[in-house]
Amino acid sequence: MKTTKSTIKSFINHNEGKLFINVKSSFDGMIDGCAYHNDGFRKAQKDTDNTRNTLGVSGAWFVNGSHDYFTPYNQNGLRGYEVSNCCGYFILAIKD
Repeated sequence: MKTTKSTIKSFINHNEGKLFINVKSSFDGMIDGCAYHNDGFRKAQKDTDNTRNTLGVSGAWFVNGSHDYFTPYNQNGLRGYEVSNCCGYFILAIKD
């Protein structure tokens, strides 16, 4: 089964309150590119400002169209999805 944005949206909705995020990189206008992070997983916080691009998760960023890439994630007792695009790379997961 192919992972789509709808898959990710459903995963977020079904796991509200149990979701963790690990932002590995994000767009930084100071360097006009992506800056890498090593912050690890943290409890996901709600974002109500730009739900079209964040799907309601602070730190997540979707560019929409066919420019988001999704990969299943299952490591260290966490399972979910890796998301990458031109604005960064992050992992959304829940504890197994």
